[in-house]
Amino acid sequence: MFCDDDHSPGQRDRPTFAVKHSCMTAQIVLGFLENVWNKGSVEEAGVYLHPDFIDHSLPGGLPPNAEGLKQWVSLTSASFEHQTIIEDIVTEGSKCVVKVTMRMKHIGTWREIPATGREVHTAGYRLFWVKEGMIIAHWAMIDGGALERKLKDIP
Repeated sequence: MFCDDDHSPGQRDRPTFAVKHSCMTAQIVLGFLENVWNKGSVEEAGVYLHPDFIDHSLPGGLPPNAEGLKQWVSLTSASFEHQTIIEDIVTEGSKCVVKVTMRMKHIGTWREIPATGREVHTAGYRLFWVKEGMIIAHWAMIDGGALERKLKDIP
């Protein structure tokens, strides 16, 4: 893993604290994505989300906090068997950006589209800000339009 004491080239001149802080941030984000999103363990959200957490990317109608995020994970899980795959990760201090591919099987109604059973994928980016060892803010740009076109079989 990239968080051991043998820093990658280009990292050797950085202060040790900054590297360890970035590694901690990455580990928190990766744990959150794996346990809360991929495993659907919304009850573990409190382990990762700061009490003042704000989600800047939730759909309208959901509160932009931990409860809204848990609802979104549950709604997504009711519509799709899904897995978030990390394609790339860049972490600097308390900020972490991940490039993701979401692989999904459509098992329930989503955006008024009844379950199709189709296996689809979409891509996007997520930005996390970690404070006091927990995620305090999240932004995402996921290509939901491409996903919708795939489910409707529109090129």
